[in-house]
Amino acid sequence: LREEGVSFQRLKTWKTSRDPDYAAKKARVEHIYAIADGEVIPEEGEPEVVFCMDEFGPLNPMPHPGRQWAERGGKHKDPDSEPRRRRRATYNRYGGVRHLFAALDLAKDKLYGHIKPVKKRTQFLEFFRYLRSLYPPQTRIAIVCDNFSPHLTTKRCQRVGTWAAAHNVEIACTPTNSSWLNRIESQFTALRHFTLDGTDHATHKEQGSMIRRYIIWRNLHTDDQRLQAVVDRANVA
Repeated sequence: LREEGVSFQRLKTWKTSRDPDYAAKKARVEHIYAIADGEVIPEEGEPEVVFCMDEFGPLNPMPHPGRQWAERGGKHKDPDSEPRRRRRATYNRYGGVRHLFAALDLAKDKLYGHIKPVKKRTQFLEFFRYLRSLYPPQTRIAIVCDNFSPHLTTKRCQRVGTWAAAHNVEIACTPTNSSWLNRIESQFTALRHFTLDGTDHATHKEQGSMIRRYIIWRNLHTDDQRLQAVVDRANVA
């Protein structure tokens, strides 16, 4: 088949955004990224600091497929060792789920994360207030996020827009079906790879502790080659 110019390949599906404001939203997000990358000098009233924010989850204390360090098996197995334990089956989900609110500071290449039991507008604003507290009030910041309803200002609830206007914050929403525009997505791929793949955490506390430890490690090792390889691969995909 190779001689015929054919190879076996994995295909992915994708959705075309039907957002009527697609061009304007995409252009604004790209302009904000240009500011963060130092390609554009921010004019008066434009953000000096840029965060990319999204939720990761739901988080379940359950077996996750993937690779992990384990005792060698087969002909290399130690004959005196116990049989390798199989992963448990989980027929029920006791204790509910959790959600990780995470943000990437593009200037510092630093990841922040808070784990919450639900992901509603109240929890969203709590995390936003934390991000705002990281810089002086006079420093204008922009937060890139998707069109998940708690992120938006609606006729029924204008808390998000009111808070942003009062605290020198711009909320830049990506167009619908355009999560690839949010730079935090590749960081979630790395988080899943290093923290969840091949694990079987018994409790939310155990899983949350692993995620927090990963975030600390990641922020101290941003130039780690393994980390960069996973992030780069996710960005290409």
